[in-house]
Amino acid sequence: MRKLLMSALCAVSLGHASTVVAQTTWKLATGYRAESFHTQNIQQFARDVDLATRGGLLIQVYPNNTLARLADISAAVQQGKAEAGETIMTSMVKDIPLAGADSIPFVVTSYKDAQRLWKLQRPGLEKHFNEHGMKLLYAVPWPPQGLHSNKPVRGPVDFRGTQMRTYNQTTMRIAEMLGAKPVDVAMVDVGKALAEGRMDNMITSALTGVENKVWGPIKYYYEINAWFPKNAVFVNSKAFEALKPEARAAVLKAAGEAEVRGWQASQALAASATEELRANGVKIERISPELDTEIKRMGEKFSREWIRSVGNEANDIFVPYYMPQ
Repeated sequence: MRKLLMSALCAVSLGHASTVVAQTTWKLATGYRAESFHTQNIQQFARDVDLATRGGLLIQVYPNNTLARLADISAAVQQGKAEAGETIMTSMVKDIPLAGADSIPFVVTSYKDAQRLWKLQRPGLEKHFNEHGMKLLYAVPWPPQGLHSNKPVRGPVDFRGTQMRTYNQTTMRIAEMLGAKPVDVAMVDVGKALAEGRMDNMITSALTGVENKVWGPIKYYYEINAWFPKNAVFVNSKAFEALKPEARAAVLKAAGEAEVRGWQASQALAASATEELRANGVKIERISPELDTEIKRMGEKFSREWIRSVGNEANDIFVPYYMPQ
């Protein structure tokens, strides 16, 4: 009897051990804070996968550059240092030029348009991700970029001589095309630069304006929806293929749900941030037809330049995008 009991206990113990060994753990690296809506969405994605696989696949999320710096995350996933990751697509354009489609200014002007562009962009991106040893799971946009100004803006002439905050080559060119003086200001220094009178306007999201409490120096906000930059979540191809078919299906299902949830969260956040600017005295106004015409002209110029630099694949996105609906 004693031998039978010991045999049974050993069987249970071995069975438990095999369950632990069978569990797969992925590390997912992101450069964004744990409080970011993107990171919270990823955390929910991880919980959904854990539940769907009954603990068979555990995704550990490492936010705020704790596993890899934002600029290095895609390389870390390719090299297997992290099984999965999240980064803003514009950080990948050197290796995957097609990732830059959503950052072309003044082309996409609504969430509906942004989703249409994403559907056209995704097939080519999936191909390039595969070529780099990664599988694209989903993408979610940041709230769109609007115009913050300390004075009313009625037309292009109102930018001349003003100091516009810039943070990359595109924003520098926008400032120069509008006749403004580019001023390189890091996001953490926006409040200080405004208080010191070193900048008069900037193109960034309403959310960024709220986080930096720009009210006071900033009097006006225009919802120009200059562009909808997206974050992509992806996984190392070998790590994905190593999963059992049912686990792969669970990951893809959870990813699809995360994409829908993330887009909804982004839109809700854009609306609530705009209302918070309004509540703090910032006037929310529409741009004039004159300025609208000018920024559309600029958008066409930027998109033509991007198509020439990327090649035929870019036409696969923008030819159908510009076709009448």
